[in-house]
Amino acid sequence: MLSNQETLNLSPYAALYDLVVPKDNMLRQINELVDFSFIYDELKTKYCLDNGRKAISPIRMFKYLLLKTIHDLSDNDLVERSKYDLSFKYFLNMAPEEDVIDSSSLTHFRRQRLQDVKLLDLLIGKTVEIALEKGIIKSKTLIVDATHTKARYNQKSPIEFLREKSKNVRKAVYQLDASMKPKFPEKNTSNEINEELDYCHQLISTLETEPQITALPAVKEKLNVLKESVEDFKEHMNPSNDPDARIGHKTKDSSFFGYKTHLAMSDERIITAAVITTGEKSDGNYLEPLIEKSKESGMTIDTVIGDTAYSEKDNITYTKTNHIALVSKLHPVVSQGTRKKAFEFNKDAGMFVCPAGHMAFKKKYDGRQGTKKVNPRVRYMFDVTKCQVCSMREGCYQEGSKTKSYYVTIKSTEHKEQKAFQNTEQFKSLAKTRYKIEAKNSELKNRHGYDTASSAGLFGMEIQGATTIFAVNLKRILKILNEKR
Repeated sequence: MLSNQETLNLSPYAALYDLVVPKDNMLRQINELVDFSFIYDELKTKYCLDNGRKAISPIRMFKYLLLKTIHDLSDNDLVERSKYDLSFKYFLNMAPEEDVIDSSSLTHFRRQRLQDVKLLDLLIGKTVEIALEKGIIKSKTLIVDATHTKARYNQKSPIEFLREKSKNVRKAVYQLDASMKPKFPEKNTSNEINEELDYCHQLISTLETEPQITALPAVKEKLNVLKESVEDFKEHMNPSNDPDARIGHKTKDSSFFGYKTHLAMSDERIITAAVITTGEKSDGNYLEPLIEKSKESGMTIDTVIGDTAYSEKDNITYTKTNHIALVSKLHPVVSQGTRKKAFEFNKDAGMFVCPAGHMAFKKKYDGRQGTKKVNPRVRYMFDVTKCQVCSMREGCYQEGSKTKSYYVTIKSTEHKEQKAFQNTEQFKSLAKTRYKIEAKNSELKNRHGYDTASSAGLFGMEIQGATTIFAVNLKRILKILNEKR
């Protein structure tokens, strides 16, 4: 049963908050800035309103997730800190003496209450609404880019992943107390996953008998990560096989296994839209949805700034039709005409990527001399040994073929207007501001743990993206408001 009661419980200790949570505390300022009732309105249909046990307010549960994102904590560490950190309890609208939730409630909330909720658009839209109301967003410029997030398990086998986490625990313990080494169970040397799980359980049990060690933050954090990893394995059976993560490429020689977040940001550094995809997707394909989502949030747009990935013909046509200046340098290959959408161009590597995520290893210019009225083309060659065993080879690879190539026709005459624009001083001046979104990507990754997925699957990545961007936008809004005072 759910009741719409989010007022602070009457408590004889409520005055403590005025003493220990200063007015410039970020959590206090967020509470004053945001009316979180929109969370209740969005999620109330996920609860029974008149039957069963009284449920924890969805607003409070959401705030737990927001705290987890702001401070980059595990579920267990978040709940533990909420017991004694009065700024946390104030933010959660709890009485100082009130009991906190069990950490398992957060898992249930994510999986059961947030399904089928467009949380990413909802939270970004709310922050843009606040920024517009406060007069923070005044520009009509969007800066677009994509940032990658590695899958939590990073293509490691289950044994490799668990061994890494147990090693981190042992290392943290040895740095504080080397005498613990003889007390630990003998390390598993077999390749049986069940035996590795047994070893992890034994290691956890051994440490739990040493409260003076596990109470130390350096050990406690590593131990909690190991516990969550063991539980994740039980839940997903094989955590190294993230069902949605895909191989993406940053350069010709470097790749990652995970996801991409396609971002649009105002000139004031407020993220106005995001689309989260698997790692192999091309950046340029998401310019239109980023612009449309930003418009839906209330933005007026007359300029979009991005790198060469966004200079595809479709994007040039779309922005021209909508009277938007596209500040994106042409690429000699991306700027060609119609091509098969299944193969996507990776602007960092300068190569095409097949639907399975494999990148061409070589390209060759084909001038097609001797032919009339035929434009030159580029031939991209793929590793046929991968094609032969690829699960997506049907309709793409012809059995028995010794090569696999993808041809792209170059049509350099179709973008004269864009080419002329990129040679103007206006274009060059606007292009210099693109660094702002690169700094924002760095903030997401280095301050809020967005470099690695916190769970498996695209759904988990979307929740992580939604809460992280919400937190980052609120912090930016507060910074600008405080500078105005």
